[in-house]
Amino acid sequence: MAIDLSVILPVMNEGENLRVLLPRMRTLLERERLAYEIIVVDGGSTDGTPAIAEGLGARSVRERRRGYAGALETGFAEARGDYMLTLDADMSHEPAFVAKMWRARTRADIVIASRYTRGGAAYTGLGRSLLSRLLNLAMRRALSLPVLDMSSGFRLYRRSAIDGLNLTSRNFEVLEEILVKAYAAGFSVYEVPFTYFPRDAGRSHARLVRFGVDLTYTAIALWPMRNSFGAADYDERAFYSLIPLQRYWQRRRHRILTFWARGASRILDLGCGSSIIIQSLNNAIGMELSIAKARFLNRRGVPIVRGSIFALPFRDASCDCLISSQVIEHVPQASALFTEMWRVLEPGGTLLIGTPDYATRAWRTIEPIYGMLKPGAYRDDHITHYTRASLSEILTRQGFVHEETTYIFGAELIMRWRKPAAAPATAPAPESMITLTAAASD
Repeated sequence: MAIDLSVILPVMNEGENLRVLLPRMRTLLERERLAYEIIVVDGGSTDGTPAIAEGLGARSVRERRRGYAGALETGFAEARGDYMLTLDADMSHEPAFVAKMWRARTRADIVIASRYTRGGAAYTGLGRSLLSRLLNLAMRRALSLPVLDMSSGFRLYRRSAIDGLNLTSRNFEVLEEILVKAYAAGFSVYEVPFTYFPRDAGRSHARLVRFGVDLTYTAIALWPMRNSFGAADYDERAFYSLIPLQRYWQRRRHRILTFWARGASRILDLGCGSSIIIQSLNNAIGMELSIAKARFLNRRGVPIVRGSIFALPFRDASCDCLISSQVIEHVPQASALFTEMWRVLEPGGTLLIGTPDYATRAWRTIEPIYGMLKPGAYRDDHITHYTRASLSEILTRQGFVHEETTYIFGAELIMRWRKPAAAPATAPAPESMITLTAAASD
């Protein structure tokens, strides 16, 4: 039988609390008419917790590796539901709140019961509350995540957001690791206001000072991945960067390309990433190979097709404006790259193309500095080095007619070309090609 929800409870000597929690949880889930399972992941209890759990209708399993992270990992591996709910067994996470979280599942891939979003509250000691808020703020800023309560373990996960995550944390810092890795893969997060009360009985296993130390190491380990080119929101974040030079550069590029593309009725942005450019354009479809970035843009309502720039999944003459910005330097140079651009652009259509100009002193100076400041970002992926002369020669030979050239800081080359109105027809596209008006989403 298909299971809607797997409830995962990491426990250590929580028998007394389980006697209260499990009946209440079962009553709630049955009232919601959910097909469910409850998995109690035991960390070596000595109070008979596993037997109590089994007696109350739950399935008890032993954690596969020690620590809170190991308990969650075990629960995820054992779960069979389309969604997975994690919460503490100490009654600090009110089971009745699960109904609100379940209703919010359509809003995001990960739903968090949040103490710190507007409408939430946490009734704990002043010192503990201040330290918790400080740690959440520090992690949010360090890893640029739009989540106020990163350390809440009361969460609802869509299975696809968890599958494939390689978790390396040992204890409670795994909660931040999950969020960072899922968000970088393009999955969405939504916070539901929640009121937190201390545990009903027993002793807490969380130690905030130790937690803070573990979080510091986790943040350092996750920072390169969070700021890498592969992160789903990399391009969008650059537009709002706190670094003035990067922010200006992104916004200058945005202004040039959106101005030149105005008035086009069928725009195709090749290798659009998660940029603000594709989000700003009207009548546009983006093409992106990265499933994470395609997933991210789908949440913004941008139509996205996944495909290869060497074999564009569009019919001949299917767009009147084609944008290729900061893409061609990331792929090997091949004639198919430019013949495909020519094929899908209609006669009289506009090609907007941008790439670093490796003939300029400005770019040869900027790139090494950028590589030091942003390791793992674009620099290491620049495998083909174009100049204005070399790119112009290729496009002229293809048949394009040059119209305008501009630079950003004398380093990034952006050119506008036109396919002549009397351009020769190309061979018909295979039947597998799709029209520009039809987009496939993840």
